[in-house]
Amino acid sequence: MAQETLGYALGGLHHVQLAIPPGAEGLCREFWGGVLGMAELAKPPALAARGGCWFRGGGLEVHLGVEEDFRPSRKAHPGILVSSLQALADRLTAHGVDVTWDDDFPGHRRFYACDRLGNRLEFLEPVRER
Repeated sequence: MAQETLGYALGGLHHVQLAIPPGAEGLCREFWGGVLGMAELAKPPALAARGGCWFRGGGLEVHLGVEEDFRPSRKAHPGILVSSLQALADRLTAHGVDVTWDDDFPGHRRFYACDRLGNRLEFLEPVRER
């Protein structure tokens, strides 16, 4: 069914939220800010009291929210589009992050990695037609 007939249209993704354990904001800042180079955002005061942190870079916004009974996402994950995928893989590897390449997604090069807390992340880059 076309969205036009439903009276609304989906407009894109605002952010992705991943869970973190209490007190892990420093690890998040080191990985998302330091390794990936994303800018940390100030959380609204009402939300800042809950802990966690938010980052933005390249049109992507990631919210890292505290979950008392934290378990890393080993299967569920964001799929993050990247230009210069190899450069990112090299940077992650240089920072001690394991990168697992997977060529099973047609039209893209991709790899999986985990943040410092074990949350699965997928990074992919479209393959240019020659």
